[in-house]
Amino acid sequence: MREPQQNALFGLSLQELTSLAEGSGQPAFRGGQLFQAMYRQRVSSLEEISTLPLDFRKNLINQGVDLGLPRIENQFASTDGTIRYLIAFPDGQSVETVWMPEGDDGETGDGSEAGAEFQSSTTRDWHRATICVSSQVGCAVDCRFCLTALLGVKRNLLAGEIVGQVCAVLKDRQVSPPVDRVNLVFMGMGEPFLNYDNLMKSVHLLAEGVGIPVTRMTVSTAGIVPRIHDFGEERVRPKLAISLNASNDELRTELMPINRKWNIDALLAAAREFPLRNRERLTFEYVLLDKINDSLEHARQLVERIRGLRTKVNLIAFNPGPEVEFRTPSSENVRQFQNILIAAGIPAFIRRPRGRDIYAACGQLKRTVELAAI
Repeated sequence: MREPQQNALFGLSLQELTSLAEGSGQPAFRGGQLFQAMYRQRVSSLEEISTLPLDFRKNLINQGVDLGLPRIENQFASTDGTIRYLIAFPDGQSVETVWMPEGDDGETGDGSEAGAEFQSSTTRDWHRATICVSSQVGCAVDCRFCLTALLGVKRNLLAGEIVGQVCAVLKDRQVSPPVDRVNLVFMGMGEPFLNYDNLMKSVHLLAEGVGIPVTRMTVSTAGIVPRIHDFGEERVRPKLAISLNASNDELRTELMPINRKWNIDALLAAAREFPLRNRERLTFEYVLLDKINDSLEHARQLVERIRGLRTKVNLIAFNPGPEVEFRTPSSENVRQFQNILIAAGIPAFIRRPRGRDIYAACGQLKRTVELAAI
């Protein structure tokens, strides 16, 4: 297998691009021109950067330097406007990235999964959109209800490969932040906190280069406790979501083997110590599995576990897929679970499933090319 491209410009910071320009005998501002052309203008090749002198561009090309952009290998459109992209890298690996027009995260507060009809994703009749971004090729966390876990983990993504997914989708959708409101959720393939350095570098590039504010980014973790502490100390950081999915250790260990290393007590201790900003809430994600973790008693246990935290809970009815034996709970069960949390004063929202028909919904990302009826 080929290695990830090492001579790619994409993923370099403004400082690194400035050093590159100066090392090539160019003035420092050439680094800024590269930075703007790559991340804000989203050019496809060095030849397109007409603000750079021709000899500088030729020199870079002769040295084998390339932008190193990922390419869209395939895409699948859902009836609700969601698009699942298969993004390919030069080493032959690929990940999935999801475009969801119209809403931040599909939450509904009334227990309804119905919501407004979505316009076709080929139009600009949307007010805002969310891009679900991958951080690894595959995933090592091995959650039992997630299709991505079946892949195992192949490798971490470089910062440029993380940012490149976003830029590829923005270019395909003809969208330009910050004029167009785009939210990012690092909830795709992989565990972001197991690729921490590349994750944080990509966050800075997405904010400073692409123009997406960190206040519109959310990172989801299965519970890498040491990194939750590190994340809280970052000067610039997205919002934090923790995938909980159970109200006791026995059940969580069965569903999420990572619980053997950092159990619920350790995870919630880190959550209580996490420094929230003004008006910020920590998010807990809870995937509801029929007759597994969706009983009223589970809801009451969850209330006692997270009582006193400045938090909200996103309830996600299990999204089915091949090779995963769990079932989706009834809408009534989901509403009853939500009602117990709300009655206890805990904001609870039901995440509307997006792209379920094309394997683009939460937990379904597995680089599926042949689609089957769900």
